[in-house]
Amino acid sequence: MIRDKSAKTPAKDAPKKQTANKAAPDKAANASVARTSAANAAKVAAGKKGIIAVAPPSFRRERALIKRGVWPVAGCDEAGRGPLAGPVVAAAVILDPDRIPRGIDDSKRLTAEEREKLFDKICATAQVSVAVASPARIDRDNILRASLWALKRAVVALPEAPRHVFVDGRDRLDTACDCEAVIGGDGIVLSIAAASIVAKVTRDRLMCALAQDCPGYGFEQHKGYAVPEHLDALDRLGPSIHHRSFFAPVAAARAKHMPWTVDPVQDLFSVTEVEVQVEASVEIDASAGL
Repeated sequence: MIRDKSAKTPAKDAPKKQTANKAAPDKAANASVARTSAANAAKVAAGKKGIIAVAPPSFRRERALIKRGVWPVAGCDEAGRGPLAGPVVAAAVILDPDRIPRGIDDSKRLTAEEREKLFDKICATAQVSVAVASPARIDRDNILRASLWALKRAVVALPEAPRHVFVDGRDRLDTACDCEAVIGGDGIVLSIAAASIVAKVTRDRLMCALAQDCPGYGFEQHKGYAVPEHLDALDRLGPSIHHRSFFAPVAAARAKHMPWTVDPVQDLFSVTEVEVQVEASVEIDASAGL
């Protein structure tokens, strides 16, 4: 038998190369499948639990100031701007860089149990102060001014005067030191997050105490917010001394239960007849105006 010299004989290691070539795509495919499965599993888990990945607040801004020699640094926040009843509570906190409790976050992201535990830890390791703006002050000054007043009072009441203050929101405080307003600060700056926890827990405890003073409104449950149960109680009982008089649902309930306390609104579009008397001895010269 004559063999064609042009025909290539298979090399000894040809099967091995072929096997290797097949194995490479298989590994890549398996890795791709694994990544896809992991991504799908993460999506499913997130979908089931309703989890949204949000970065927790950090101590980065405070540490940057410490490196520049600026210390103490305080964070302040308030709780209770939106409710129909109860005070606004402001808190200021100076965290100890060497003893920062774990788990500090925006108070709205924490459960009541988590807030209570962190409240105790913050008060045990940090410098803390609290100020309260009553419903009477809110009625007199409006909710924004009352909140800023309470925040400033909390900063002034700190055991040690801060050299820099971070405050949650758009408005800076009129403080003796530098003040920096941070929008969404309770989810960004750790000191503000700590203050939000202190303010929230303090106000919740106050509202539970007010619930014993004024039963029937459910302050211990909704903390004064305008939930249906609270609106029903307002309509049934009328406002208490702890309600904010000029918030619309409270004003409506006051008009219903205590109409004598509501000043009548003058109708600017009403027409009134005015009687003009002209003395008969007065003669009008028609040509006088010419």
